[in-house]
Amino acid sequence: MKPRPTVAPRRPDRSATPAGAAACIGLLTVFVFMRAVTCGFVDYDDGDYVTANPHVQAGWSIEGLRRAFTSGHAANWHPLTWLSHMTDVAWFGLRPAGHHLTSVLLHAINAALLFLLLLRVTGRLWPAVFGALAFAWHPLRVESVVWISERKDVLSLMFGLITLLAWARAVQPPGGSGQRRFHLAAVLSYAAALMSKPTLVTLPFVLLLLDFWPFRRTPAPAGSASPARSGIPVQDPIRHLAAWWPLIREKAPFFVLALASSVVTYLVQKSGGAVAPETALSWPARLANVPVSYARYLAKTLLPQDLAVLYPHPLHWPAGTVIGCTVLCVGLTTWAWAVRHRRPHLWVGWAWFCGALVPMMGIVQVGIQSMADRYTYWPSVGLSLALAAGWARADKQPRSTRTMASTIACALLLAWAGLTWRQIGFWKNSETLFRRALAVTRNNELAHNNLGYAYARQGRWQEAIAEYRAALAIRPQYPDALNNLGHALTELGRPAEALPHLENAVRLRPRDPAILNNLGNALADLGRLDEAERAYRRALKIAPDHADAHNNLGVTLAMQRRFEEAIRHLRDAVRLRPGHAPTHSNLGNALAALGRFAEAEQAYRRALTLDPEDARTYNNLGNVLIELGRWTEAEAAYMRALELKPDNAETHFNLAQLRLRQGRREEARRHLKEVLRLRPDHAEARAQWQRLESPDSDGAGSAPPPR
Repeated sequence: MKPRPTVAPRRPDRSATPAGAAACIGLLTVFVFMRAVTCGFVDYDDGDYVTANPHVQAGWSIEGLRRAFTSGHAANWHPLTWLSHMTDVAWFGLRPAGHHLTSVLLHAINAALLFLLLLRVTGRLWPAVFGALAFAWHPLRVESVVWISERKDVLSLMFGLITLLAWARAVQPPGGSGQRRFHLAAVLSYAAALMSKPTLVTLPFVLLLLDFWPFRRTPAPAGSASPARSGIPVQDPIRHLAAWWPLIREKAPFFVLALASSVVTYLVQKSGGAVAPETALSWPARLANVPVSYARYLAKTLLPQDLAVLYPHPLHWPAGTVIGCTVLCVGLTTWAWAVRHRRPHLWVGWAWFCGALVPMMGIVQVGIQSMADRYTYWPSVGLSLALAAGWARADKQPRSTRTMASTIACALLLAWAGLTWRQIGFWKNSETLFRRALAVTRNNELAHNNLGYAYARQGRWQEAIAEYRAALAIRPQYPDALNNLGHALTELGRPAEALPHLENAVRLRPRDPAILNNLGNALADLGRLDEAERAYRRALKIAPDHADAHNNLGVTLAMQRRFEEAIRHLRDAVRLRPGHAPTHSNLGNALAALGRFAEAEQAYRRALTLDPEDARTYNNLGNVLIELGRWTEAEAAYMRALELKPDNAETHFNLAQLRLRQGRREEARRHLKEVLRLRPDHAEARAQWQRLESPDSDGAGSAPPPR
């Protein structure tokens, strides 16, 4: 049995100018979200996606293209998202404003595309405008747009909306080659959507919903109900279901792509450790979270307050809460089904919203959240469809009623725009983001941990340690907090105290290269160089491109005077992270130790190009220039080092040696005196001072090797 021919939607208003209206909607959306360009990267996945990802930072390349399509990095397979980030780096470098601008523009394009879709469905200009803006300006959109790591949301929905628009053209009469081209375009665009983010695996089911309404392609045998209604007589449910087969069959390419994407996503996330095992979260807890999350999503849609980057999973919801939310969800679903013939837009919109959320409901639990604002990005399109269609039906209401409804709608849009502008401000940086999360959620160990990390990046180590300990008070076996606490204690010169935390973190997550790297740092600081070397090598076996592990292994090998091996690892670190000044400086130290002074100079100068305020590197550059016989340049390097750090005893000592070579004994004496003031136990300086004070000594000296 063939599907009934499509009944065309209402013809749009003659006054409508779709292209101009779409452009205005896009521009207004850019204005509402433009505050995003003042925000920075955040310490929550942005490192994996951009700021600490050497393959993305390399921009476009053959190797980058290959890795985009073959890598499961960040526990996801989304090659087009990787290519998008690479393009941003090629255009804007690591300036976050450019990355944010791209996401804002993509969201504005989505608003315009949604308007065109709603206009096609409703045939009414202003209902389509309201539906598109209600989606685009809602505060729940902020996380998807302003979080750079969620570029995949805005990118996948863009291709998803193109898919829906192309499909709408493909199923409109008359048939022929034109419709086949649109069908092909829809399939290709859907593949691109899944290669941006697999969230849209539910789109084939949405196409079936659209067959019910507004396309009204639901099959019915000859002589059945009016074409204005859909369906086979209720007394023949088997024939009714069988009659859907042609509609399902024509969407086979979409279902195949969705199934393939689901399998790949599950395997990649499982291998990446993102899928929580049943031991971490029981099946009853997962199932109980489903109705509660639906109710919470609906509540935050109607009243968008207390939004946060992460809502922790409580592990157990009270029975009364679960029952109440279940009754609410079942009741709304039953009501929408009951009115599906009189108000089909309500059924389609609600079923779209609920169905599109299914993959994110936590049955397959990914992460520690119970819900997330970003998960509403695709499902909320269904609510906007219902809203626009409902507004279009209101044209039959009295003029006064329509005027009041328009006033309320405008006020609501302005309120949402204001709340969105405010919510964007919380994404300014990691500190503001996670402070906000702690203010509006409870028992949020991830927010404590990430706030601590933000403090650590500012050198506020004591505050960072306090946040890590707060995270561990909530979840004692939290590997990220254990790792970060160990790192902070190591940085404060307390490696013995750090070691138990890092060893516990390794036990919980034995294949995490970052934890192994930090363990190696603590062991190296304790002088246990052999054990440190083993930790670094374990990290590199798991992640051969881990720049920190290469750098730290190189330093450890140099401390053991294995300079050739050290140089190999330090060169790998420089290749992987060319913008990291300390790695270039460490490479210079190893080269200088082997007497390769010209190469060492190049490494030091590259380090100083990246970090012109590094006094230690200026000191070491001066030492190398001494060895190369370029005393005037060495003097300038030492003087710059003292400008940056006047209390650097080693630089004073090195400059004293240079002054002695130049025969400037009084200046040498002043620098030696400063060395002894800063470090009374400096044996070489004291011996030199005594030689200078001896009446039968010329006080000659030589510059020491690089320090």
